[in-house]
Formats: sequence, structure tokens, C-alpha cells
Amino acid sequence: MHDRTLRRTTNIHNVFPNRSDTSASMFTWTELESLNAGAWFLSHDPFGTAGSLDAEDRLRAGNQSVCSLQAFLQLAAQTNKLVIFDLYRPPRGHPYRDTWIQRTLEVIQNESSIHSSQVLWLPSDLRTLVQETDPELQQTSGSRLPLEELQSNHIVKLNLHYSSMSTELISEYAAVNITTNLYVISQPWLYSLAWCTGVHSVTTNAPQLLATMSSPLFLMSPDEYNLMWILTDLLSLVLIFIIFIFHWWRERGLAFCSGSKIAPDNNGTYSKFKTEMSDIWSVSSNNAQDESPSTNVGL
Repeated sequence: MHDRTLRRTTNIHNVFPNRSDTSASMFTWTELESLNAGAWFLSHDPFGTAGSLDAEDRLRAGNQSVCSLQAFLQLAAQTNKLVIFDLYRPPRGHPYRDTWIQRTLEVIQNESSIHSSQVLWLPSDLRTLVQETDPELQQTSGSRLPLEELQSNHIVKLNLHYSSMSTELISEYAAVNITTNLYVISQPWLYSLAWCTGVHSVTTNAPQLLATMSSPLFLMSPDEYNLMWILTDLLSLVLIFIIFIFHWWRERGLAFCSGSKIAPDNNGTYSKFKTEMSDIWSVSSNNAQDESPSTNVGL
């Protein structure tokens, strides 16, 4: 749930119709628990997966409530998954306006069984304080920064949009033990490209699809790559040779034709004029030239 409000992903317009545009941070947890956060998933089918659910799963998904950070971390701990999340500072008037970082750390350390090393800490606010409080958190940056700045902030992972994908960049960061996570990659071909580029992990909306891939869609060994280019060069050489032979044969044919002679008639003359298409010989009678006016014809 990345939105500032609850309109898109809950039924807040039915439960609190006058607060649909209110910041999600300004609701108590009791109020948030009363909202349905699953029906929109079935009705809008944002990832095209709702049709794969059976009746029991559809009922379960449709009755989902807003997930708390504690429940989210607990699920990750049980399945041994890494977690990453955006953390926004609450608006003015919120009880945790100035202590939102400390409160989040309390949930991670004291209210869930997740290990701190499973958390990719993305917020840049008060990063020094976070490192001192829990040094095992994986400090993660959401922007490309100079290596010196990343190392001084103890950054161990970059979380970047897939358009930032670059083999040179990824290798440069990997050389100083900084891994790369790209978002959002949900297509097998794009996942394959990221895989071949050397990306360490991706954020996806289609884990059920990408999890079935044991290798990139297009994968070549160095020997196969070299063989491909050798065959391409040989084919190009053959084509050039064929074109050369064709032009040589054509020039020989034209030279043979130009070497033939045309004899004039005893009663007439011949003249030669050139058009854009070919050389045309015109044969005319002396008498005809005297009797009829000349006519210019454009070709």
C-alpha cells in the first residue's frame, strides 16, 4: 500500500465516506482494521491473477484487512524472506510525527521475530541514528550516489528502477560489495535481461511466473557467442562475393552488347540518343525528315 490515502485499496468510501481524502496516517489502528482491503483486488484484478484463485482463496482474498507492519514482518520471518518498504513521515498533528523512525525500529526489534538482517532499510532519514540503534539492518539506497558517499553511509544495497540497468554500473558497485535490486520487473524477458546483466534481486508483481524460470530465456556461453559471430562473418563474406560476381557478370554482358554494330539502311541514316533508361537507336528516312516537321518527345 503505497498511496497517501486509502481510496484505491480499501472500502473507505463506504465506512468513512467523509474521510476518503484523509491521509492514511491519521486513522487509528482500530479504524484501519474495520476496512476491507481485499475486495478491490478481486474487482480490479491489477496483476491478472484473480482468475487463478479457487473459491476458497477468493473468499480469503476478498476478506483481507489492512496488514500491519508487525504482521508483515512476522510473515517474512516465517517464510525467511527479505523485506523492503517505503516509510513516510506522518503529517503534522500525528503523535509519531517526530519519532516515526524510532517507533518503526521498536516494531522490528521488539514486536516481531524477524531478524534485522532480513530488513532492507530504505529510508534515508536519520540513517546514522538507525545504524547506531540496529547495525544489522541492511542499509539500502534508493538513488545512484557516488561510491564514496555510499560507502560512508554503509550502504550495502541499491534499490533502483529497472531503467537504470547497466552492466558497467552493476559491476562497479559489486566490486565494493554493494548489491543491486531492480523494480518493478514482472516480464520474463526483462527478468532475463536483468539476470544476464548481473542484478542480484528484483521486485516483482509476478513471483508465481518468475519463480518457474531456472535460467534466462536467452543464454549463450562464450563459445556459442563466438561461433555465432564467426558464422555471421562467413555469411556476410559469401553474400559480398555473390554480389561481386553478379556485378562482374552484368558488366561483362553490357560490354558485349555495346560491342555489336548496327548498319544503316541505304536510304536512311541512323542517330543515337540517350534516355534515363537505356541507349536507344533511332532510324529515320531522309525523305521522311524532309516531309514532316520534327517533334520533340520527352521521356
